[in-house]
Amino acid sequence: MERDTVYINIDQELLDEIYYLIENDNQEILKNILFDLEAADIALILTYIEDVHKQNYIYSLVPEQKRPEVFLKTSIDVKKKLIPYLKQEELIYILEELETDDAVDLLLELPKDIQKVLLQSITEERRNILTKLLGYEEDTAGGIMSADLLSVKENDTVKRALSKLKKMIREGYDIHNTFVVDDEGRLIGVVSIYELLVHSENKRIKKIMRKPEFIITPDMDQEEIAQIFKKYDVYSLPVVDVQGKLIGRITVDDIVEVMEEEHNEDIAKMVGTDAEEMYNRSPVKIALMRAPWVLMTLAVEFIGGIVIHHYDDVLQKIILLASFMPIISAISGNTGLQSAAVIIRALATGHAKLEEWWKPIIRQLTVTLILGSLLGIVIGFIGGIWHQTVKFGVVVGISMFIAVNLSGFVGTVTPMISKRFGIDPAITAGPFETAFQDVVGITIFLTLAKIFFEYF
Repeated sequence: MERDTVYINIDQELLDEIYYLIENDNQEILKNILFDLEAADIALILTYIEDVHKQNYIYSLVPEQKRPEVFLKTSIDVKKKLIPYLKQEELIYILEELETDDAVDLLLELPKDIQKVLLQSITEERRNILTKLLGYEEDTAGGIMSADLLSVKENDTVKRALSKLKKMIREGYDIHNTFVVDDEGRLIGVVSIYELLVHSENKRIKKIMRKPEFIITPDMDQEEIAQIFKKYDVYSLPVVDVQGKLIGRITVDDIVEVMEEEHNEDIAKMVGTDAEEMYNRSPVKIALMRAPWVLMTLAVEFIGGIVIHHYDDVLQKIILLASFMPIISAISGNTGLQSAAVIIRALATGHAKLEEWWKPIIRQLTVTLILGSLLGIVIGFIGGIWHQTVKFGVVVGISMFIAVNLSGFVGTVTPMISKRFGIDPAITAGPFETAFQDVVGITIFLTLAKIFFEYF
C-alpha cells in the first residue's frame, strides 16, 4: 500500500533522532521514516551524517525503488564513500533504473575504472545508449538530453500511442509529449498528451499531430536551450541528429538544473574559484588554478601602493584622507561587482545582446549616476563635518561620485568585451574589477585632494 510522501525540514532534532535510532539498531522505525521521505531529503540526511558506516547503514534501509534516485541526488563525496560498500549488482541496478540522462550524470561522477566495469555489466542496448550520450560535451544538448522518450509512427492510432504512454508512466518516466517519426526514425511531428486524451482511440496520429515548433541539435549550447524554454514556456523539446533522426529529448527539469548550474558557476568564478573544486581537485591543483588570478590581482594592488606612496606629502598634511580611502575603494568596487553581476546574468539569459551594447551601458550608467549622487552627498556631508571644512567634504563627495560611476561603467563593459573575444565574462569580472577600482578610486581621491588643497 502506497503512502503519501512527507515533506520535511532536515533539522538537528531529526538528525539527533536518526542518530539515536541508528545507535539502537531500530531498523523498523528507520525504514518507516525513510519510506515516507522524498529521495532528495534522504540524500540530504546522508550528506549531514559524516560517518561512512552510518551512511551505509541508512542507505541499506532505503526502499529498493528509491535507491537509484537517492544515490543520484547525494553529493559526490557521499557517493565515493558509499561505492565500496555497494555490490556491483546494486550499482548496475541503479544504472538500469535511472533515466538515461541521470545515468550519464552518475557515470561521470564515478572513477573511470568503476565506470568502465559498470558499462560492461549492463545490457548491450543500455550500454550503447549511455556510451553515445557520454560522447557529447557536458554543456551541450547532447550532454543533458535523455534517450527515454515516447515515439510513434504517423499511421499509428491514438489507442496504440496511449498504450505506449501508460507503459512508460508505469515504468516511472515523466512524459510531456509524444514524438512522431517516419520509417527512418526522422522526426515529423509532435502530439501532446492532452490531444491523445481528447481524441477518439481509432483516430490516426497523422490527423492530430503538428509540426515541431523547435528542434534542438545535439551540439547546441545548453544556455541557448534554456533561453528557448524560458521564453516560450515549453516543457519538452526533441533533439535530432544531422539526418533529422530523433535521438533524444530535453525536459524542463533538465533546464532548471542547467540554470542553477550556470548561476552557481558564474558566482563561483566571480570570486575566483570553481564551484566543484572542493570535490574534484586536490589542494595542490586548486592552488595552482587560483594562483594566476590572485597574482594578477596582487600586481594591480601593488600599483595602488605606488599611487599612495606618490601622495605621501598630501597624506601627511591631511591624515584624515587615509580614513576615507578604504571607504571609497570598497563602495566603488562593490558597485562595479554589482554591475558586472547584472550584465553577466543578462548576457546569459539573452536580455542583453552584444549587437545592442549601448543599451545595458546606458541603463547601468543611469543607475550609477543616481547611486553616485546619493553616496557622494552623504559621504561629502560626513567628511565636511568631520574635517570641519567644506573643501574636504567636496573632495570626498566628488571622489565618491566619480569612482562609483567609473566602476559601474567598467563593471558593465568588461564582461561585454570578454564575451566579444570569447572569454567567459564571469572569470574576468571579479578579480580585475576589485583590484582596478582599488587603484582608480584611490588615484581619483588623492589627485582631487592635492588639486583642491594646493590651488583652492
